[in-house]
Amino acid sequence: MPYVVTRSCCADASCVLACPVNCIHPAPGEPGFGQTEMLYVDPRTCVDCGACTSACPVDALKPHTGLTPAELPFLELNRAYYDAHPHEDRTPMALVPAQRRTSAAELWVAVVGAGPAGLFAADELLRYPGVTVTVHDRLPTPYGLARAGVAPDHQDTKQVARLFRTVESQPGFSYRLNTEIGRDLHHEDLVRDHHAVIYAVGAATDRRLGIDGEDLPGSASATDFVAWYNGHPDHSATPYALDGERAVVIGNGNVALDVARVLTADPDTLARTDISDRALAALRTSRVREVVVLGRRGPAEAAFTLPELLALAALDGVDVLVQGWPADVPPDATPKIAVLAELAARTPVAGRRRIVLRFRTRPTRILGDDRVTGLTVETAGAVESIEASLVLRAIGYRARPVPGLPFDETTGTVPHERGRVRPGVYVAGWIKRGPQGFIGTNKSCAQETVSALLDDLEAGLLTAPTGGDPASGGHPEAVGLDGWRAIDEGERAAGRRQGRPRVKLVDREELLATARSASGRPPASS
Repeated sequence: MPYVVTRSCCADASCVLACPVNCIHPAPGEPGFGQTEMLYVDPRTCVDCGACTSACPVDALKPHTGLTPAELPFLELNRAYYDAHPHEDRTPMALVPAQRRTSAAELWVAVVGAGPAGLFAADELLRYPGVTVTVHDRLPTPYGLARAGVAPDHQDTKQVARLFRTVESQPGFSYRLNTEIGRDLHHEDLVRDHHAVIYAVGAATDRRLGIDGEDLPGSASATDFVAWYNGHPDHSATPYALDGERAVVIGNGNVALDVARVLTADPDTLARTDISDRALAALRTSRVREVVVLGRRGPAEAAFTLPELLALAALDGVDVLVQGWPADVPPDATPKIAVLAELAARTPVAGRRRIVLRFRTRPTRILGDDRVTGLTVETAGAVESIEASLVLRAIGYRARPVPGLPFDETTGTVPHERGRVRPGVYVAGWIKRGPQGFIGTNKSCAQETVSALLDDLEAGLLTAPTGGDPASGGHPEAVGLDGWRAIDEGERAAGRRQGRPRVKLVDREELLATARSASGRPPASS
């Protein structure tokens, strides 16, 4: 009974190291690790021990007898990987790395960004005695896109928070949340008070289309829309035009599919997730019946992953269709193409909501006077208009420049060598490598950065702090670990009362008031 990876897993390699027969690949150090859409279990060598399921932070592994009908394609997907990548030279437990040692009596490190990249960096650092890590973030809550970017119907992926809670519990760890670098603290403060600073600030903005009408009401960033339905305090009160029957999403990556699923989902199903209550109320009254997902490139070049496409194809109660299947694409060229060809052959069911995938279609203008009424697109030289009340661009994330650091405008990253900007200043995550990879990709990325930091430490290139204890003090409204735990427990307690994972607090002041309750501090106005 082989175990099966059943979706785009976090790929943090915990299962790889837990497997006693080394049957999960690609592994750290092997070609493709961090770039593949998921990890794969070799059914020929799996011994059915279940060690991988205990190690997986997002419950992505299942025995093949426990697969749902929608998950059955993953059995073949796992097997097929080993036809192309046999890994015949495997030896059990060959990938357990030797523990590096450091002679430092103490090492103070500031990490800017409390998302997966920042927390994996903290985890790597805290493996060494004498290390103190203070993680800063401008929001009152940590976890970055794992909290505010993963779709609410992907609760299994959000279980990576259990791993982050373990990181938070390590000696030497502290938070300074609700702290914006450049406003509440400055780069110079961090450099003064620490041996080293790691920036893991991600890519907080989106790419623009550069076409007429892009700034009309009803035209928005999918990045902001995702933040809205996930209860991000900067976006939770944003209104969206859900009063028309059609929405258009421009782009065909995983974010585009997430948005399409949420717009067409049964609100009663979403009500069992951690979706923002405000977004849920708006979706309950939504008139959207069709979401058209436009891709400039062909089906073979679509940016969404095969696991996400399989999940989309298996939706219950929603028609998923492909409009205008290109005649020059062989229907069985790749597994992804085979799924898309099957969707192209489907017959829609009357009365159902639908998601329509279109390829080789370029938006040329967004239409409307005082709000969006549609857009014009070009397909194979022919121009047509599509009526829509909502247009969301999902064509990629982009990082902002970091004050005090160099910035490459072309790549949207900070120039570095193995994460080293200069001795004492480092980067990790999307600000380092661009918006690519999965949650677990940040683990190997953080390992490389921390290794560069420790190299500089051993070479005597780090400057000793000249300020006070970096884990104490801070501005009056900074949220520490106790404050975050009060928020976390309050949200989860509210969720238990409603049969949900959590009920998110979405207003910054409400979040801060809950955090203050942990320390007994009075409200800011007192």
